[in-house]
Amino acid sequence: MRTSIQGPALRLLLIAGLLTSVLLLGTIGYWIIEDQTLFDSFFMALISLTTVGYSFEWELSQQGRIFTAVLLIVGVTVVFASIGIISDVVLRLELEDYFGRRRVNRMLEKLENHYIVCGAGRVGRGVISELQRSGSPLALIDKSAEKASWAEEQGIPTLIADASLDQTLIDAGIKRAKGLVAAIGSDAENVYVTLSARVLNPSILIAARSTNEQAEEKLRRAGASTVFTPYTFIGHRLAQSLLRPHVLSFLDIASAFEGTDLDLEIEQVKVSAHSPVTGKTLEESRLRQEYGVIVLAVSRADGQMVFNPAGGTSINEGDVLITMGERSKLLEMEKRIEE
Repeated sequence: MRTSIQGPALRLLLIAGLLTSVLLLGTIGYWIIEDQTLFDSFFMALISLTTVGYSFEWELSQQGRIFTAVLLIVGVTVVFASIGIISDVVLRLELEDYFGRRRVNRMLEKLENHYIVCGAGRVGRGVISELQRSGSPLALIDKSAEKASWAEEQGIPTLIADASLDQTLIDAGIKRAKGLVAAIGSDAENVYVTLSARVLNPSILIAARSTNEQAEEKLRRAGASTVFTPYTFIGHRLAQSLLRPHVLSFLDIASAFEGTDLDLEIEQVKVSAHSPVTGKTLEESRLRQEYGVIVLAVSRADGQMVFNPAGGTSINEGDVLITMGERSKLLEMEKRIEE
């Protein structure tokens, strides 16, 4: 858990400024009043402020004694006030950090069927933004408190730790999680995270990013369900924007890509054993008539994919319907089919 340091930092800077000002004032005062060297004047001011009890370097004049008395009153007041402020800052930071960690731990303990995002960089931000838009529970892991600060400000449960360590993933609820995204900038770290996650939760879905084809193969061997190479993906989209701009626009709309204003989305819905559409055909399910959705494909439990299914296509337990429609309608249909 990262604590905000702007307030304490300003206090410490203020204290440093006051102490420096008083010490500088004492040095100049002794230099002018007692006509001593700058170093001797500085040393005299320093031992006066710190009240260490050393003997004076020279016999003070009457004006020097009056100045020393004023300097002691002002200096000692500033010193003790500084000690009090520093103690308060340290105590506040310790308490904030302690209770902050406890709050995050309580939030993580309540998460189930959530997604764990490892990496708070640009890719991780994009993933979190999409998960938030879909209303999915999630947690973030990153080594850098600075990178993860934006997530904490949004109330996202955040662990400042090494995601490649088993204990970190366990703390993030890996055994209860539905999916994990390895979006760290290092391919080696993503491999370690993927391997650890797969061992701790063999059934979890893992999506990982890689920077080259060799890393992609290693991530798949480590247990990644899906691997994306950002540069390859961007290159593909750029080419499609030239070759098939209308197709790309349609896919952006259908996937609710950023920048689109239509409330359309492609969703997958798994058919449960007790679903009211189990054992019926697509035509009999009346999904199109009741929810206005289009069934693009049916993914069978054995892995077979039926594209553009006809009205007579049967719907069986364990099938996954790939549908497209308005978000609100898709949510209504999902509740009915997965109940």
